[in-house]
Amino acid sequence: MQRPGAVIIGSMDAYIGGARRFPLLTREEEFRLASRYRDDNDLDAARQLILSHLRLVISVARGYLGYGLPHADLIQEGNIGLMKAVQRFDPTRGVRLVSFAVHLIRAEIHEYVLKNWRMLKLATTKAQRKLFFNLRSMKTSGQGLGSTRAAEIAQILDVTPAEVTEMDTRLSGHDVALDGDNDDDEAFAPITYLADYSGEPLHVLDARARARLQNEDLENALARLDPRSRRIVEARWLMDEKPATLHDLGEEFGVSAERIRQVEVKAIQRMRSSLVPLAATR
Repeated sequence: MQRPGAVIIGSMDAYIGGARRFPLLTREEEFRLASRYRDDNDLDAARQLILSHLRLVISVARGYLGYGLPHADLIQEGNIGLMKAVQRFDPTRGVRLVSFAVHLIRAEIHEYVLKNWRMLKLATTKAQRKLFFNLRSMKTSGQGLGSTRAAEIAQILDVTPAEVTEMDTRLSGHDVALDGDNDDDEAFAPITYLADYSGEPLHVLDARARARLQNEDLENALARLDPRSRRIVEARWLMDEKPATLHDLGEEFGVSAERIRQVEVKAIQRMRSSLVPLAATR
């Protein structure tokens, strides 16, 4: 027979079986051990409190197996919550350790599930966490939620129907490998369209060279215009602030807005004819 307090090793079934062999504590035993730990920092008393509640952690962790995470990891995180509960437990409050510990056990498991269920975090706000851990059990089928059912769930959980629909969509998705699983998938893998090469030195230098040449070409095309045409093009198209209107320029040059429009059209045509040959040589 296994000695109480011995280290449990081996398979998951062996761990669960060993945890169930630790006896449950009576209220008086629990009070005595908790008092010894709180008043005298008796670590052996804390150990007995933890071992007697390992089956509680196993039971709580079993409720989170639907997220596809290892049962052993869920139990491990729950054990951390149990140890925190024993550390903070006050036996004079008249509450049993099991009632106090279950909240901290669930809190630790919740954090583990949220951090590890998906590579991308799905629930960061309080409302999203509530949805994450309740929506699965409240759905009546594996299909998407209809607007009526989404509204019902939103009312029960005190969130908006839009938040319910968004979380349902997130939960229905799947992680996708960044690289293709095989050669046939590489052309459609996210890495092919998510990669950003704009910051590479060669691309940066090339972009700067193109911008410099474009500015030089534009300046050369503007230099071939007469002063009035250049003024109109710059005022209409190259101003950082609000561009001038045809009427504004008409008043400036003492002509009609229509005449300004005609000059503008001809000036742009001349610039295009100047820029096309330059672009062909680049």
